[in-house]
Amino acid sequence: MKRVDELVVAEDRRYTDAHEWAKPEGDRVTVGISDYAQDQLGDVVFVELPSVGATFAKGAAFGAVESVKAVSELYMPVGGEVVEINGALEGAPERVNASPFDEGWMIRVKPRDVGELDTLLTSEGYRTLLREQSR
Repeated sequence: MKRVDELVVAEDRRYTDAHEWAKPEGDRVTVGISDYAQDQLGDVVFVELPSVGATFAKGAAFGAVESVKAVSELYMPVGGEVVEINGALEGAPERVNASPFDEGWMIRVKPRDVGELDTLLTSEGYRTLLREQSR
């Protein structure tokens, strides 16, 4: 497992304290899990994602990630409608480990309220959270 100072924290995203990230892209928000989350999980073997068109409130569970160690729920960083899923993860769930911020993204959402992004942690706030959790 990586030390906190070895973890990648992408600057262009917001983070939940449950280790999901949210990246605004036009009128959509792309969602995935952080480098910390994939590192803690270990080798990801399966990703359960919702159907396109499903709607979720902020904080609601929208899927799960199964690794050789555990199954972890995925939580919505913003409420809204799922408009796209990363179908490539079905045949290659290891992309979550190899590229959590790029090829390993999970879903794209049309948010109900983009202001919810402002309630999430900035990259610096997320680094602070990671440092506190590692003590």
